[in-house]
Amino acid sequence: MKIGFDNEKYLTIQSGHIKERIEKFGNKLYLELGGKLFDDHHASRVLPGFQPDSKLRMLKQLSDTAEIVIVISAVDIEKNKMRGDLGITYDEDVLRLYSEFQQRGFLVSSVVITHYNGQNSADLYRQKLERLGIKAYYHYTIEGYPNNVALIDSEDGFGKNDYVETTRPLVIVTAPGPGSGKMAVCLSQLYNEHKRGIEAGYAKFETFPVWNLPLKHPVNIAYEAATADLDDVNMIDPFHLEAYNTIAINYNRDIEIFPVLNALFEGIYGENPYKSPTDMGVNMVGFCICDDDVCSQASKDEIIRRYYTALNRMAMADTTDAEVNKIALLFKQAKITTDDRACTVAARERKEQSGVHAAAMELADGTLITAGESPLLGPSAALILNAVKYLAGIDHKVKLLPQAMIEPIQKTKVEYLGGRNPRLHTDEVLIALSVLSQHDDKCRRALTQLPELRGCQVHSTVMLSEVDRKIFNKLGVGLTCDPVRKKRFDVLN
Repeated sequence: MKIGFDNEKYLTIQSGHIKERIEKFGNKLYLELGGKLFDDHHASRVLPGFQPDSKLRMLKQLSDTAEIVIVISAVDIEKNKMRGDLGITYDEDVLRLYSEFQQRGFLVSSVVITHYNGQNSADLYRQKLERLGIKAYYHYTIEGYPNNVALIDSEDGFGKNDYVETTRPLVIVTAPGPGSGKMAVCLSQLYNEHKRGIEAGYAKFETFPVWNLPLKHPVNIAYEAATADLDDVNMIDPFHLEAYNTIAINYNRDIEIFPVLNALFEGIYGENPYKSPTDMGVNMVGFCICDDDVCSQASKDEIIRRYYTALNRMAMADTTDAEVNKIALLFKQAKITTDDRACTVAARERKEQSGVHAAAMELADGTLITAGESPLLGPSAALILNAVKYLAGIDHKVKLLPQAMIEPIQKTKVEYLGGRNPRLHTDEVLIALSVLSQHDDKCRRALTQLPELRGCQVHSTVMLSEVDRKIFNKLGVGLTCDPVRKKRFDVLN
């Protein structure tokens, strides 16, 4: 994979910039962390070279002076809101995050339950946290938030919230997903710290949009595609332009809320230390792009990938056509079409030639590998076998998995486990390949090529099963699918 982002430079200058911001505010800073802290795969896709855990590694350099507060909305607890990428609820993800942060050497001081209004599910969750030895606090719903500044900035507003006890100079406020109330927690803490004579500061750490890239740069357009379901829109920050006569990019929600934040800061401190929403940010990603062409191309690929994801969601009735239409408009801004994804064209050509569902993979060197479904293998399983054979220098005609081995697996699936689809999935193929590798040198060589698939791109002419999608994700492969649902025969398996 071509590198377009200097990750080591990022670790150095980003941590240094946050240290400067802490010092600016008298050694107490609440840092609202947008996006994912240690599994930021969107950033790693659009900025090749950015590691998914880069932000965590960077903050690790500040771990002796930092603590983490995790935020979850009582509304999300009550609705059992899910993280689509992990398939777990937000309340489960809080416990996962808590454990992950602790294992990596961070102090996780507490969990704040926001939007609390007496929900029984929130009470039960708080009791669960406390049984696990985790401190938990309530922050209440404030009528008219965020526009009712007079109420918010009062004892009946932020003053009603539990005061979250913190001990370190840097307090990182994070959450399982958007809409959890991270910013409100930070501002509530500023209000309550001020009451106690502590002058704390606030800053925002979000990777996208990248403020010092052009508005229509592919990296920023890719962010809009990624948040199409949230109605986020990238904009030139008018407050920054007025204050500094410099163009900076932000997004609509931060720009719209800035006048309210300005009033809140003035109510708490008497003045706002920031002249624009961009000023509040500490993001240094834009200074670490070392090959703009590589990042631009990767971002265009991501826009197409997001388009197919939206199409698939619509096919499953999980979204409306508004999300799809928005991303389609972004195609025009980025000057791309789905045909710019080489593996998409190859997969469809293979399907037209063979008359069966097919899949194609673009390898790191641009080579295109294709495969079609058969009575023995699904298209994704066959594709992985074809790809690793090519990378290992094994003749395409060689059958790594003998039919005599596949048939007993199929019999078990259908006769003993009640399945209707006898074809092997990707996980079953990889397990069979692993077993054979103990005695077959070709299988061993093929298996060792799996790491070479990371960063490769795949397209399937049919929506894949959850099992197959997860395997490609674990392999680090970028997957897209035509919005074609499998026959009932396959969906049940």
